Amino acid sequence: MQREDIANSLIVSCQPVPGGPMDSAQFVTGFARAAVEAGAKALRIESVPYVAAARLAVRVPIIGIVKRDLTDSPVRITPYPADVEALAEAGADIIAFDATERVRPVPVAALVKAVKARNKLTMADCSCLDDARRALAAGVDFVGTTLSGYVGGPEPQDPDIALIAEMRTLTPYVIAEGRIRSPEQAAAAARAGACAVVVGSAITRTEHVTSWFHQALSHAYAARGAQTALGTSVLGPTVLGPSVLGIDIGGTKTMAALVNDGTVVEDMIVPTAREAGPDAWLASLAQSTSAWSSRFSRIGIAVTGLVQDGRWSALNPATLGIPDGYPLVERASAVFGKPVCAFNDAQAAAWGEYKFGAGQGRDIVFLTISTGIGGGIVCNGRLLSGLAGHFGLIRGLSEDRAPLEDSTSGRWIASEALKAGSKADAADVFGHALKGEDWAGAIVSRSASRVAALCRDIQMMFDPTLIVIGGSIGLAEGYLDRVRAHLSEVPPRLSPDLVAAKLGGHAGVIGVADLAEWAR
Repeated sequence: MQREDIANSLIVSCQPVPGGPMDSAQFVTGFARAAVEAGAKALRIESVPYVAAARLAVRVPIIGIVKRDLTDSPVRITPYPADVEALAEAGADIIAFDATERVRPVPVAALVKAVKARNKLTMADCSCLDDARRALAAGVDFVGTTLSGYVGGPEPQDPDIALIAEMRTLTPYVIAEGRIRSPEQAAAAARAGACAVVVGSAITRTEHVTSWFHQALSHAYAARGAQTALGTSVLGPTVLGPSVLGIDIGGTKTMAALVNDGTVVEDMIVPTAREAGPDAWLASLAQSTSAWSSRFSRIGIAVTGLVQDGRWSALNPATLGIPDGYPLVERASAVFGKPVCAFNDAQAAAWGEYKFGAGQGRDIVFLTISTGIGGGIVCNGRLLSGLAGHFGLIRGLSEDRAPLEDSTSGRWIASEALKAGSKADAADVFGHALKGEDWAGAIVSRSASRVAALCRDIQMMFDPTLIVIGGSIGLAEGYLDRVRAHLSEVPPRLSPDLVAAKLGGHAGVIGVADLAEWAR
């Protein structure tokens, strides 16, 4: 086959839940045939027996993989040349393998050589742009986003659209894979430059997709029960009014979601074209969400930086450069033709956690620790706006009086790793720390100690009931425990009560959607 045979296509991953009721060749071949009949141009299948069974049932290209749990390596996907040979013999047309720079049984180049020896095509499952760059140098045919978010730190909820766009600058043969759960997310991946899009759990893992619907309905019925307890009728069209369109514009990606009573009904992610500017971002969002137009009555927009009187200004242009005092509410209202309100993204997330997440309606300070550091404050049921909560810009105690986030956040963690001789991002550093590597543990501990000091100061200034910690760093495995450990000697009355955020990547859109309802 040729690489162009799967261009501009849907690939369905037919991988049942291991040990589940559909973990049999009969179900795998049934999934495969149904997917092909519905328009899939290729399949991704795990295990040699299942590849062999599917090969007898369909004629479309098959991406084959083998998964192994190794004791001496975190690499799971097709780790050995022998796996390559077995998959080729079973009928796989493309053989995919883990291409991350972790401790490996054999180098990526050895796997590429084994695949090429069988005249098959190769797919490198990558976690970051550097993985893709190294894999292409080794001669792979396709690079995929399969392992983004799975090599350290908390697993994200959304597909890595930004990584798709970055990989597209290296090669046209990018396969989007990972956490693509809706047609809108699949379309966003295609718009970002993917030549093909893999969808798995949303199509072939009944257990997973059922749990998504179950969770959404549980939230809806719980809210309806609360309305009944308050004497509000649950009958008729007024129970659940039109959704609110929540938008969260970030430095690399933008999320848009239909939100109803704190529940995300549908969402999509599109890359933020940084050089295009806010007018273009709004126009693109209006076009991307046009199919939802009749389903929302108001819009809430969350953005990084400062929002005052509907005008948007950058506090750190390196995150996202915009014209100072950009009339965000005015321009968005004109583009969408509906009422708009706007808030800082971390403040919106704070409100989301207060109303629907870990805050439980109590006085909270929310801290998001990620690429940078942001925050929000909810006191006596009121969200403090303006500059309140921009904790990452507090001047530190270093000689250059740099902002606190410059010696604490994900950017700093990656820079410290480089000084230690490792070209690793923050997620990689956490992975090394979890494996007990001292250099990585020391970096994470220094970051945690500074966050602990910040939390103690916040407790002294605001005395919140809770400090809710979110963000990819804040929620990384073991990080919150390290922060708590640095507070162990603080007297109980002065020590903050730290809890993990619950809404994940949806906190901003959920919060700003609810704020838009309040702004009626």
